[in-house]
Amino acid sequence: MTKTKLRFPKKFMWGASVSAHQVEGKNNNQWSVWELENAKSLAAQASYQYGDLENWPVFAGQAKRPENYVSGLASGHLTHYEQDFDHLKKLNLNSFRFSIEWSRLEPEEGVWSIEAIEHYRKYFASLTKRNITPIVTLFHFSLPVWFAEKGGFASKSNIAFFTRFVEKVIDEFGRDMKWIITINEPEVYVKESYFFGHWPPAIRSKWQTFRVHQNLLTAHKRAAKIIHGKNRRFKVSMAYNIAHIYAGDNAKLSQTSAWLFEKFSLYTLWRSRKHIDFIGLNYYFSDRIYGYRIHNPNQHQSDLGWDMQPDNLQHVLEYLNETFHLPIIITENGLADATDQQRQWWLTRTIQAMHQAIDKDVELLGYMHWSLLDNFEWDKGRWPRFGLLAVDYATMERAPRPSALALARLIKRLEVGK
Repeated sequence: MTKTKLRFPKKFMWGASVSAHQVEGKNNNQWSVWELENAKSLAAQASYQYGDLENWPVFAGQAKRPENYVSGLASGHLTHYEQDFDHLKKLNLNSFRFSIEWSRLEPEEGVWSIEAIEHYRKYFASLTKRNITPIVTLFHFSLPVWFAEKGGFASKSNIAFFTRFVEKVIDEFGRDMKWIITINEPEVYVKESYFFGHWPPAIRSKWQTFRVHQNLLTAHKRAAKIIHGKNRRFKVSMAYNIAHIYAGDNAKLSQTSAWLFEKFSLYTLWRSRKHIDFIGLNYYFSDRIYGYRIHNPNQHQSDLGWDMQPDNLQHVLEYLNETFHLPIIITENGLADATDQQRQWWLTRTIQAMHQAIDKDVELLGYMHWSLLDNFEWDKGRWPRFGLLAVDYATMERAPRPSALALARLIKRLEVGK
C-alpha cells in the first residue's frame, strides 16, 4: 500500500462500521415497512436516477429489480456475526462500530424483547472475547414501527421514548461499552426524510425538517445527560457528516459562498458541542464552490458518482481540532467500489492524511472504515458495494477484498508509540 513509515498512537482504534438495519436482516421497523411499499417504484426509477453513472452497466440488472430494495436478510449479520468478528481480527482491526436496533429491543411500546437482549449480550461478549472495542450507535436512521406511528422525532414529547430506550441500553449493556454515538448524521436524516422526502416518512416540509432537527438535538442532549449520569467513564458524541468545503477560485462570491456553506455544515456540531466528549466524524466528500454552486473536479468517482478527494480529510481534521479542541474518532469513511479498483488508493491516501493531521497535533483516536460488509444502502438497496468484505447475497458467504488484505498488512507494520 505504502512504504512510508507511518506513526500512530499506541492505543489507536483501527476498525470498521456497520448499522443494524443495513446488515442484520430480519428487521421490522419503519424502513422495512416503507421498503415493501416503495420497492417497485424505486426499481422503475433506477435507470433515470443512476443511468449516467460510469459503472451503471455493472449493476443495472440488480438495480432494476424490486427485490433489490427490500432489506430482508440484508447481509445476514444477525446470524453471522461471529464469523464477521473473526474477519475483523484477521484484518488486524481492534474496534467495531455498530448500532443496536431499537425495534428489535422494543418491538412494541413498553415491551422489551428478552430474546433481543440475550442476542446483544452474546454479541458484546463475542467482541470482548476477541479484544475488539465496541463503538455503539443508538439511532442510525431506523425506528420501531410504533414510534414512527406516533410521529417519530417530529413530536418533542416522543423524545421520552428514545431516552427510555437509551437508559435501557446502558442498564443492560453498559458494562461492555465506553464509546457511544447517540445519533448518526442528524442533518442527513432530516434532509432525506423531511426535506427531499426520499426516505420514510417521505415528507417534504421545511418546517418539519427544522423541527425534527431541533428535536434530535434535544434528544442527544437528554441522552448524553442520562449516559453521563450513569457513569462518567462513558464517552458520548454524535456522528457528524462533515465535508471539506472550499472555494474553487478567488472570486468574492465563491469565497463568501464557501464560507457560508462551511458554517451551515457545522451547525449541528456547534449546537451540540457542549454535550459531547469527542467528535464522531463521517467523512466522504469535498465540495468545491464556484459562485454559489458546487462544482467538483470528479477526477475520481465512486460507483455512486461521489467525487472522491481523500487527501482533504487532513484539512477537516485540522480545522475541527483548531475550532473545537476535542478528540476525534473517524466513525465513517469509505466508498462504493464493487470491483475494488479504487478502495486501496482511497485507504492509502486517507491513512496518509490522518498521519499528517496527527503530526500537526490533532488528537485522533481512531478510524472506522465504512463498511465492514457489503450492506443494504437504504433507498439504493444492495448494488452499492462498500464492504471490506464482499458478501455473496445468495449464500451469505464473506470474502475479504484485496484492498482489505492490503489494509491488514499495513496496520500490522505501522509504527506506534506516539
